[in-house]
Formats: sequence, structure tokens, C-alpha cells
Amino acid sequence: MNRQELNNFIEKEKEKLAEKGSKAQIRVCCGAGCLSSGAEELMNSLKEEIKAGNIDAEIIPTGCMGPCNQGPLVKFDPGNTIYQKLETGDVAPLLNSHLLEKTPVTEKLLFADSRENPSLNADEDPYFKKQLRIALKDCGHLDPEKIEDYLLLNGYQALDKALFAMAPEDVISEIKQSRLRGRGGAGYPTGLKWESVYRYVNDQKYVICNGDEGDPGAFMDRSLLEGNPHRILEGMALAAYAIGASKGFAYIRGEYPLAIKRFETAIKQARKLGLLGKNILGSEFHFDVEVRIGAGAFVCGEETALIASIEGKKGNPRPRPPYPAEAGLWGKPTLINNVETYAAIAPIINNGGEWYSEIGTAKSAGTKVFALAGKINNAGLIEVPMGTTLREVVYDIGGGIQGGGKFKAAQTGGPSGGCIPEEHLDVKMDYESLVNLGSIMGSGGLIVMDESSDMVDVARYFMEFCMDESCGKCVPCRVGTKMMHDLLQKICQDNATRIDLERLEELAEYVKETSLCGLGSSAPNPLLSTLRHFREEYENRVRETSPKHNVVD
Repeated sequence: MNRQELNNFIEKEKEKLAEKGSKAQIRVCCGAGCLSSGAEELMNSLKEEIKAGNIDAEIIPTGCMGPCNQGPLVKFDPGNTIYQKLETGDVAPLLNSHLLEKTPVTEKLLFADSRENPSLNADEDPYFKKQLRIALKDCGHLDPEKIEDYLLLNGYQALDKALFAMAPEDVISEIKQSRLRGRGGAGYPTGLKWESVYRYVNDQKYVICNGDEGDPGAFMDRSLLEGNPHRILEGMALAAYAIGASKGFAYIRGEYPLAIKRFETAIKQARKLGLLGKNILGSEFHFDVEVRIGAGAFVCGEETALIASIEGKKGNPRPRPPYPAEAGLWGKPTLINNVETYAAIAPIINNGGEWYSEIGTAKSAGTKVFALAGKINNAGLIEVPMGTTLREVVYDIGGGIQGGGKFKAAQTGGPSGGCIPEEHLDVKMDYESLVNLGSIMGSGGLIVMDESSDMVDVARYFMEFCMDESCGKCVPCRVGTKMMHDLLQKICQDNATRIDLERLEELAEYVKETSLCGLGSSAPNPLLSTLRHFREEYENRVRETSPKHNVVD
């Protein structure tokens, strides 16, 4: 389709939507979390009950709505009322009460029933009220397998604007003005990265979407790919137009079959409507995307290892320079951003870089998606402005500690991050503030721990993960993570001495400074941060000297 044909297509879809009138819409969360809780069976039961009762309502399967541990989730519109932890036996009374009697069934089924007065309008609950959804906007609202739903919500309008009203330099300028930083963990300015790839002249350039999300407890990228895949595709197309690329690859973990399925469906739909392929929307811009499936190696989240994997080689990192911007995939200039970064691009082009830059803090603009997990009442997916405090995330949005327990620490940044203790609950969640506490933003994993957590064992767990995931290419990481893990294991078993603890600290600094890639250089972070904030837990488990052996005459 050219530009006019697409506009005609959208107008017809708007007419179909208008014909539905005020029909009730029942949205069923079909993200991976809710599906594992029985959402598909629940949706089938809803369809059967609606058909049998001749109820004037439409069932819409959606992506992740947010509060994953409360699933299956069902949202009724108009009214934005969310019901949680539903079973098939709840369907008939729920439909009768909400649609016919216009009253909620019971407070027990309303979202956030742990609050004193759960609201009928979910947006009034602090879980949603304190969020600002930009990357996650429309996740949990549209059907991720229908491009029509995305188009009706201004989907691909940013691409249209860029192709017919902006030069590539203008797009890059808006991204630079937005102050968007890469959401994959390093936080490098996105506009500067795009500009560096744009400046290299070559017959072929590539755009890569890094969907190799490997941090324990992290599910941000998976949920975005499952819940609004066209938003990611549009972001990749805008990036390709800006830097002069004609080919893109989405590298997605094999453990994410639903994300892969929905993203591949989105690619096919976009091609059919002329939003991918040759002469997009009738312009001179050509761009297409393929999916590459990762085998689950954590190190392939590092960009040079990811590139090697796409090329069919072993996913090992290589020294830099040259950087991928100069010599990346098959030696060509290559742009790599993660899923969440691409999800922010279309809103920036539609609303302007200045709009985005005014959200957040002076050095960390925009919003950040976090995967809340651990000992917290409302675990799930959230998006907040940069600078929101950890206390607000844990107690206002997250609803506090499970069972009324006491907060002990929050792990940010996964195996590359660190633990933040209670005394720093009011820390602002931005790049600089977290680094000052010995942690990092990372990709957005946030694991909440209560007083039952053993911080030495937490460090041992993450070190074991890094040890197992090390590619083995460089000695500091291959040998160092093993030695650190063994020393941590020794401390956990109460068999270590003070000399072992000193050796552990010395080794951590060595591995941090000399490893080839980010996996090794950040592997000591959980250890160093727990030593910094919870040193007494280490001190209490080491002896001054090794026990003397009894000598038998």
C-alpha cells in the first residue's frame, strides 16, 4: 500500500469500530504470565458464556496488563475495571454482576484487593496512578496480533511523518534532543549512537533489536514484544530510515516462544500493508526485518557476541574498537538497541524530542520499565518517570512487602547490578543515583527482598549465574568467577577465614578491571554491593584463622 491506500484502510477500520457502538469490551490478559495461570481457558469460558447468554460484549486478547502475580486478569471497558485471579467458575456471576447489574462481584476479585478500598477504576489505584506509560502504552489494551488495533491507535504515524516530512538528520536530531539513553543497561545516549552509525558511508547498514533478555527476574522486553510488537517494528524502521539501513534483525531468546510468534506475525502483517519491504508507503525507503532466535546464552546480550551469533558463529565477545557502528554485522556499520529503546522512538517522533526530555531528571530523561519481582505484593511490569524513588516503587506501586514483612534490600540490574539497603529507600531511580550506591539501572530487573534474605547467599547465587554463563574466552572471567563463587560458597558453609574474605575482595576488583566484556567486568557488582551495605553478614560468617587439625599419635 502507498500512503493514501493505508489512510483509506484506516478509515474503513474506524468505520467498523464506530458500528460496534457502545458494546462492552472485555480484555483478557494473554501475556505469558497470565497464560500460565489459565487465561486461555478463562477466555474460552467467557466466549461461551457470552454466546449462550446473547450478551452484547466483545472479547479482546491483550498483552501484559502489569500486575503479573495477580493473573489471570480481565479488564472491563468502559470503566477500566480490572478483576484478578479469576477462575472459570467466576465467569457467569462476573458477567451477570458487572454487565447486567452494574456492580462489582466482590472486592476479593477486584484488582489490588490488598488495599483497604480497592477502586472500580484501576487507574485510581496507586499501582497505575503513579506510573507514566510510554513504552508500555497500549500494552494490555490492544490485540497484539491485529495490526488494525495498532493503526487505530496512531500506529505507524511516526514512520509516515518521518518519511514524508523529515530528513534522516531531523529524526536523529529529535532523538538527540529527547536525551533518550539506551535502555539495555549501559545507558549510552541513543541519538549519539544513531549519529555515529549514520556518519559511516557504506553500501549496506544494519539495524539490530537486542531481545536477548537474560537477567534473572527480568521480563520487560519479553512483555513488550508480546504485548505491542508493532511498536518495536516501527521503532526499528525509524532507526533504519535515520541511519540509512535497509535490513534489520530481531534477536530474541528461544525461551520466549510467544514473543517470537507475535513478532513474526507482526512482520508478516506489516509487509502485507506495505509498512515493510520495498518503497514503504510509496516512498524510496526500503527496509525489512528477520527474526533470529538465540539459544539462551546470557553473554549474547553483549553486542559483539550477539553479532557473532547472528553470523552463525559462537556467541563470544570481541575486543573493541572497532565498534559495531563502524564494523558490526558482517563487517558493516550496525546499530544495536534493545527492545525498550525502540519502544520509545515512535512517541518521541510523534510528540517531539523536547517533550520526552522534560520527563525524568536532568541527566536521565524519560521513563523506565521495571520488572518488579520478589517479596512484594504487586509483582509485575511497571513504567515510571526517571527519578521516581525506590520507596514509591516498593510501597506505593508495589503495595509493600508480602505478609507485612520488613524491607531489607532491592537488587537492581540483575547479575550486573547491586543491592540497595533500607537506608537508601529514598534513592532516585536514575542512572547516576544507582551507580553512586554501587548498583546500576541495567535493563530494569528489580528484585525486592525481605529480612529472610541471606545477602551472602544472594551474592553467591548471582556469582554462580555469571560463572555458568561465562563464555570462557578471557581468563579473568572464566577463572575469576569460579574462584569468587568457590570462596562465597565457603563463606556460606561457615568454613572461610578472614584471609578468604580479603582474597575475595581483591579478586573482585581484579576481575572487574581486566575482563574482556561487560559480563565479567560487572559480575563482581552484587558481591561488592552486598559487602558495602551488608558487610556484617560476611564478617559474622568468617573465622580469624583456619581450625587446627587434631594430631593423632
